[in-house]
Amino acid sequence: MRKELAWLLVALLPLTASCVGTSEAKKPPKKAAASLGIDETALDKTVNPCDDFYQYACGNWIKRTPIPADRPAWYRSFSEIDQRNQNDLKGILDKLAAGKDQGDAYAKKLGDFYSACMDEAKVEKTSDAQLQTLLKTIDQVTTIDTLAKEVADLQLGLGSPLFGFGSQQDFKDATQMIAVADQGGLGLPDRDYYLKNDAKTKELRDKYQAHVTKMLELAGEPAAQAQKDSVTVLRVEHLLAQASMSRTERRDPKKIYHRLELAGLIKEAPRFPWKMYLTELGHPNITQINVAVPGFFAALNNALSQVPMSDFRVYLRWNLIHGAAPAMSKKFVDENFNFYAKTLQGVDKILPRWKRCVAASDRALGFALAQPFVKETFGADGKAQSQTLVKDIEQAMQKNLGALSWMDDATRKNAFSKLHAIENKIGYPDKWRNYDKLEVSRDSYLFDMLHAAEFESHRDLNKIGKPVDRTEWDMTPPTVNAYYDPSMNEMVFPAGILQPPFFNRQAVPAVNFGAIGMVMGHELTHGFDDEGRQFDAKGNLVDWWTPAVSKEFDKRADCVVKQFDDYTVLGTVHLNGKLTLGENIADLGGIKLAYTAYRDTHKKPEKYGKWTDAQLFFLGTAQAWCGSRRDELARMRVLTDPHSPPEYRVNGPLSNLHEFAEAFQCKPDSKMVRKDQCVIW
Repeated sequence: MRKELAWLLVALLPLTASCVGTSEAKKPPKKAAASLGIDETALDKTVNPCDDFYQYACGNWIKRTPIPADRPAWYRSFSEIDQRNQNDLKGILDKLAAGKDQGDAYAKKLGDFYSACMDEAKVEKTSDAQLQTLLKTIDQVTTIDTLAKEVADLQLGLGSPLFGFGSQQDFKDATQMIAVADQGGLGLPDRDYYLKNDAKTKELRDKYQAHVTKMLELAGEPAAQAQKDSVTVLRVEHLLAQASMSRTERRDPKKIYHRLELAGLIKEAPRFPWKMYLTELGHPNITQINVAVPGFFAALNNALSQVPMSDFRVYLRWNLIHGAAPAMSKKFVDENFNFYAKTLQGVDKILPRWKRCVAASDRALGFALAQPFVKETFGADGKAQSQTLVKDIEQAMQKNLGALSWMDDATRKNAFSKLHAIENKIGYPDKWRNYDKLEVSRDSYLFDMLHAAEFESHRDLNKIGKPVDRTEWDMTPPTVNAYYDPSMNEMVFPAGILQPPFFNRQAVPAVNFGAIGMVMGHELTHGFDDEGRQFDAKGNLVDWWTPAVSKEFDKRADCVVKQFDDYTVLGTVHLNGKLTLGENIADLGGIKLAYTAYRDTHKKPEKYGKWTDAQLFFLGTAQAWCGSRRDELARMRVLTDPHSPPEYRVNGPLSNLHEFAEAFQCKPDSKMVRKDQCVIW
């Protein structure tokens, strides 16, 4: 199970004289726009940057860049880097599949896994029968004991029925790994898809039921039975959704930490044979358990007495079919795409098979695939420059903390301790993951995917009861993302994101500070946002704030909540300011820290042709977020994504920064200058 509180950067984005100075003061030789690191052709100069800076910085890029038919969104940064990375990974995997370049660790396993995935003819010929073999065990579920065994087997492999179970750092003792039992078992993206009754949600629920029906038919059920069984699936999942905590509630770590141990879990759900379940997982001695949402398991206990075993069999069949779908024959893959990509996200066309197989290889053997990727794309100088940037950002936070008028000395001392204890992981891990026990062959993509899932499940469960491995990474190096983990008190920046336009070693410093510097500041601020601030320097859930300072932080955070509550997508759908609070605080703090770091290391303002370095900084920030998304995806992300849409990740924080207003000479009544500015860090 992925750590609940590892915060990711991202989840699958005419200049008027009154706003910009034109002084020709002393400046370095003029540089071409291409060498600056910004894209001048992306600018929409019909828009005043003081009215809508995102549209000004990105408008022409958005106009000229259609969303590819096989994507729900497209971003100048994330998408374009990811596309380059995919091409690099494809080149590596093609060679390995052909038996070339076998010097890398697990070269044969990588080549075999990728080959099995790419062998569409074999998948078409064999996968349907292989699925039937897997489904047969579900027919044996007739008692609560056999239900528990099947749930364990599915969770180890391709399914995720009823609830989640895995490892987690103990929130109160960050040196140790414990188990976590959590809510889960849903086929739709969020509990609200089951609970809300507006017209659009009802429509999506009906389409989901039709999808379940179709998938059951493809697996061999007669049409009438499949229709009946889809009703059963929705009924079971609705019970689970009713018992689930909302995403907004789950943002409070105290609400998802209840160290009840095995005895407490048994007390919450005594009808479920937990010891038998743990034995089937292969870990019968697990006793240290965080029951994240006790009420969920109490409701599950009631469901075990109310739901017939025949209904559970139907639900388990669907769960397995759903999990296996990406490795199945074309009819399954297409139907899975039609609902989860086309209906929910608005995608018109499925990704080419090679892209799906590259992504699957990265999921299954990511830290093996990363080794040749890092050799080809990320040099030692890139790591060194990135480390220097991170240190500059941390120095800015040090300066910021020392100057905060609303923080008392006792709290400031603890904040300094936490800042100084943060570990930075750049590019790739020092210790690579061991895949010796993973079984891979070219005979069956479905079984390769099953074996990869089982390998990862056991790797995760084996951590329970042991000291934390502080060398571990939660993202593979080719990933175009970054994260902060409060339990580890660490920031991780994979090699995948340390590339243009986020990090361009040829760009002027201001642009790099605005783009990748903002990312680094964003992740650092997560350590001090409304969730991260609840963890101390060692990663323990400890209240290290004095009451008065804590109250002042909450007051300032509430300003951010209200600001983003007022933003809308699709005209009428409001953002959830509480759901997105942590990311919005991180964006606000990230830009501010990056700008402070830039000014501290480049004290003398510079000019590059018509641009000041301050303007280039903010353009670097904004253009890193240029993007477009389909309406369906926009609607889904308002419900499920803790990140705000890209236009608000730019305009929202910048409208709170006087440094931005000064850079573009925005008047006090400009739209990009909020009257009641939100200031935290």
